[in-house]
Amino acid sequence: MHDGSGRIVVQNLSKRFGAVNAVQNLSFTVEPGSVTGFLGPNGAGKTTTLRMLLGLVTPTAGQATINGRPHDQLGNPARIVGSVLENEGFHPSRTARNHLRVYAAAVGMPDRRADEVLGLVGLGPAADRKAGGFSLGMRQRLALATALLGDPQVLVLDEPTNGLDPEGILWLRNFLRAYAREQGRTVLVSSHLLNEVEQLIDQVVIISQGVTRYFGPLDQLRKSQQSRVLVQPADAGALVKALQENGITQVSPTPDGRVAVAGSSVQQIGDLAAKAGLAVYGMQEETADLERLFFQLTQGQYAGAPGYPPQGPPPQSPPPGFAPQYQQQYQQGPPPGYAPQQQYQQGPPSGPQQQQGWGGPR
Repeated sequence: MHDGSGRIVVQNLSKRFGAVNAVQNLSFTVEPGSVTGFLGPNGAGKTTTLRMLLGLVTPTAGQATINGRPHDQLGNPARIVGSVLENEGFHPSRTARNHLRVYAAAVGMPDRRADEVLGLVGLGPAADRKAGGFSLGMRQRLALATALLGDPQVLVLDEPTNGLDPEGILWLRNFLRAYAREQGRTVLVSSHLLNEVEQLIDQVVIISQGVTRYFGPLDQLRKSQQSRVLVQPADAGALVKALQENGITQVSPTPDGRVAVAGSSVQQIGDLAAKAGLAVYGMQEETADLERLFFQLTQGQYAGAPGYPPQGPPPQSPPPGFAPQYQQQYQQGPPPGYAPQQQYQQGPPSGPQQQQGWGGPR
């Protein structure tokens, strides 16, 4: 038996392959009614974590549960959690409808469910086409349809927008939002397409080199980095001096001759420049985005790569959920209660029954 909560809990999860620590002490929760982004560079440990969640890989330490139970204790897991870890497990000569009917029988669903999920993912007109002739985007939709066969409470998707055109990405975004928020389901999405994930998710887990860098609401992550104003003055040095004399200390020249000012508005900067008699040729307000924050949190994995991390001032204080490994970068240190162990007392959930081509290992 399980608790029926729909909650995913990952607690102190680690996996070691020989001398390689693929995942190190990860902890996070995914609540029903929300879409959580699971982000990290290639090789960060995302797929290994999902495999442990879905019972495909045995953890070295820690646990991952769904509904308070590990995967092998969920009874009929495909009725609880659907997953897509790859989209290559289709017999090329089998039609989409027949493919789904095979899996429907395996999870105890009637044949008519195949047509229902084909309609849900927009493949109704292609029901009698052979899967071998499907495009990458169509295979992605068919994989999602397979995951939906058991009408699961939880969806776990790895790179779900891969191969989708812009219209398909918009459709998927709206579908997952409705699935989570209107139906109270749980959705965990792993992706490196940061601009797409930002428009979809409610909270985010960011990992790098197998370690949690941030876990918490997306809005709190955005607020952790102040916006800045890029000023093009006639005399950069004079402007820096004038701002500092008026208590605006988060000021730094940029390589292109502009001055970056954090913690102040365009109006305040303009007023002070006018008061000091300094000419200003332009000002541009630059707000934080998920991509910039992502690279700041994962910059260790990109060490030495051209252009990483992106230029710009770091957050002035860590956001709630900021990983303690980075506390030296932020003078205030990590926030109280980071990854509190109390919240994981129920244990992490485990994933659905995995079939070949349906959430199989990558």
